[in-house]
Amino acid sequence: MWFKNLRIYRFLRPFELDAETLAKQLEQRPFRECGRVQESSFGFVPPVGDEESPLVHATNGFLLMAACREERILPTSVVKEEAALRIEKMEQERGLKVPKRERDRVHDDVRFELLPRAFTRSQRTYAYIDPIDGYLLVDASTDAKADEFTEALHEALGDLPIAFPLTNERPSSVMTRWLADGYAGPEFDVEQECELRLPVEGGAVVRCRNQDLASREIQVHLEAGKEVIRLSMVFAERIRFIVDEKLAVRRLRFLELIQDEANDVEAESPAARMDADFAVMSLELRGFVRQLLEAFGGEDKAAMGVLSG
Repeated sequence: MWFKNLRIYRFLRPFELDAETLAKQLEQRPFRECGRVQESSFGFVPPVGDEESPLVHATNGFLLMAACREERILPTSVVKEEAALRIEKMEQERGLKVPKRERDRVHDDVRFELLPRAFTRSQRTYAYIDPIDGYLLVDASTDAKADEFTEALHEALGDLPIAFPLTNERPSSVMTRWLADGYAGPEFDVEQECELRLPVEGGAVVRCRNQDLASREIQVHLEAGKEVIRLSMVFAERIRFIVDEKLAVRRLRFLELIQDEANDVEAESPAARMDADFAVMSLELRGFVRQLLEAFGGEDKAAMGVLSG
């Protein structure tokens, strides 16, 4: 139970549902396996334990959830190939070219016929709510995956007042200053990967890996007006990550100090192991998120219309 990415959402008003009530709400949007001709399915599943376990797992006040996406794997090339054979046969029988509308219908018919025989694959998305600090944290590598989860959660709850945090300073400006000054504060260390962009429409983009970001080469790009839009960092020698201009966190990695703490907790079953890991991870991420947002000047709660809890 270790998140690999973070999409951070701020609740615009206090989240007051307890684990049991939240679980009942999630039952409005349960996961169901794909039907015979259904291309995909998405819904909530128990985050810990078997399929009979609750849809919400509470640890230290944090509320863990999971959703499953199942989709049928039917390559477009397979559909095109079979449709082409049928269309060719029709044209031979008629001696005429098949109209586009009818060709499209053939493609649809082929897809409908082949879907029940297609293999399925599934993938889970985990997220949890921190009611005390007022955040929803989603382990999603793309905006699309995060949106799919939050849309399902909104549907289950009927209302989901969340927004991306707004900070008092632009993340790009702050990260650019860190590289220019060679210092990111006492809690953060800059690593060797970044992405720079000239802040104009169609501006040049420079991507660097395994690069000394304090080098003159990087300083020249900064002097030319490029801004940092993506930066690899380490937090307190405990968490390695990449953060971008929208405060999306990717390639999240919990370092040895944290792993040792988790391993010190005895667990008698996979579910107990998962619970122990989540307990350690969620507390670590609470401190990480606080410090990350503070590094960008703190949240502009007035601009977001956030109510104090």
